[in-house]
Amino acid sequence: MATISALLALCTACGSVTGNAESAGGSTGNTVPESSPVAHATTPGTTTGDTTVTPAPAPPAGLAVGALFSGDSHFCTASVIHSPAGNVVLTAAHCLSDGSGAEVREDLTFVPGYHDGAEPVGRWTVTETVIPAGWSSDSDPDLDFAFLIVHQDGNPASVESVAGANLLGHNRGFSHEVTVSGYPDSQDAPLVCHSTSSEFTTYQEQVACPGFTNGTSGGPWVTDVDPATGYGTVIGVIGGYQEGGDTADLSYSAYFDSDIQHLFDSIGSR
Repeated sequence: MATISALLALCTACGSVTGNAESAGGSTGNTVPESSPVAHATTPGTTTGDTTVTPAPAPPAGLAVGALFSGDSHFCTASVIHSPAGNVVLTAAHCLSDGSGAEVREDLTFVPGYHDGAEPVGRWTVTETVIPAGWSSDSDPDLDFAFLIVHQDGNPASVESVAGANLLGHNRGFSHEVTVSGYPDSQDAPLVCHSTSSEFTTYQEQVACPGFTNGTSGGPWVTDVDPATGYGTVIGVIGGYQEGGDTADLSYSAYFDSDIQHLFDSIGSR
């Protein structure tokens, strides 16, 4: 069950709404349904026909992105961020709160690598939410990001140790080749889009990806992906302007600057 963090002067917690990642038109990137993240059994270093099988990264990189559930229904997307304790997950603030002093949504769980009903490393309970004060009080779209602290009952391991994690990036500029992932609330598998981000306003960025409708909010924008591991650096999440956009072809994100880094740093080793 989510608990509210009072974090410096920067963050408070409140509100509740479902995710929204319908966004406003433009040229499209290349979107494909993601294949199952569950690894097939192979023998490292063996050769089959013209294909050489090499050791896969462990844990599989596809597990770092997952679905955010309320009860039995997923409504937003989230992803694991590398942190000292390995318990931090990133999503959009509007997935947790509609701002203006409302309460934070409770009884949330995160399922890394969720795919067609499969939960490869189980469900992780959201035990704490970390939301910018500017979102909680004013629904500032330039602060539409939030962190979750998650744990699994009876399991001392961190979510990062079993699902892997991306790095958090800030002040990286606007133009990047990005991989955007999200779970439409009408589907049980994520969409994955490869596109290029660009500046929308001083504190907002945009990316053209078709099919990113309700439920994909909070989906990470990952750049500098290491081909050897599949992990990279998150520079945005679907949200921001119009809570992600009002058509399915163009999505937005608050620009990740020092505000998100300060919010992340306030978590410490939790």
